[in-house]
Amino acid sequence: MSASSLRRDLTVNERVDVDMWFDPICPWAWITSRWLLEVERVREVDIRFHVMSLSVLNEGRELSEQYQQLMRTGWGPVRVCVAVQQRYGSDAVRALYTALGTRIHLGKEQRGPELFAAALTDAGLDPALAAAAEDPGLDAALRESHEAGMRPVGYEVGTPVIHAPGPDGRQVAFFGPVVTPAPKGEAAGRLWDGVMLVAGTPGFFELKRSRDLDPIFD
Repeated sequence: MSASSLRRDLTVNERVDVDMWFDPICPWAWITSRWLLEVERVREVDIRFHVMSLSVLNEGRELSEQYQQLMRTGWGPVRVCVAVQQRYGSDAVRALYTALGTRIHLGKEQRGPELFAAALTDAGLDPALAAAAEDPGLDAALRESHEAGMRPVGYEVGTPVIHAPGPDGRQVAFFGPVVTPAPKGEAAGRLWDGVMLVAGTPGFFELKRSRDLDPIFD
């Protein structure tokens, strides 16, 4: 089968929605999200971003002290994302994720009120929503979004999680791909074609190898 015919099999005439669940603190999810934005340019997909929480996912688990501290500081950014979702909607979450990720992963800025306010401003949103980082009243909505993303894939994985229409139109959900750096242009599209081919195969569960690179954000 040629690459062009495979692509016709894996896409449809109309654009389809693809959903990704992210936690802003995860560098691997950030790279996957940048890859998906490239895919959006070269395939008939529209990417929608939703928040999940590594802090929620790891509740009650035995963790190193260093990772426990990371999880304690992980509540703030996801609460801010939920507050933005509630006030502005999904497009604003997309813009905020780009702003947060740029500062956290590229700028190596310390997470906290100043970063949240600056990222909100970068995204054209009300910087006062930075206060949402300390509002546990948002946690019910956060857990609902988290559950919607994780339920179809299980709780032994983290982020990124993607939900997409498979080659036969059936909705598929999967963890990953974990890749670095993010492929660009048609290379991004070819990776998407391959991911959807395996993810849409009934009974397919896992394809993995050990990581030997740290995240590359270029």
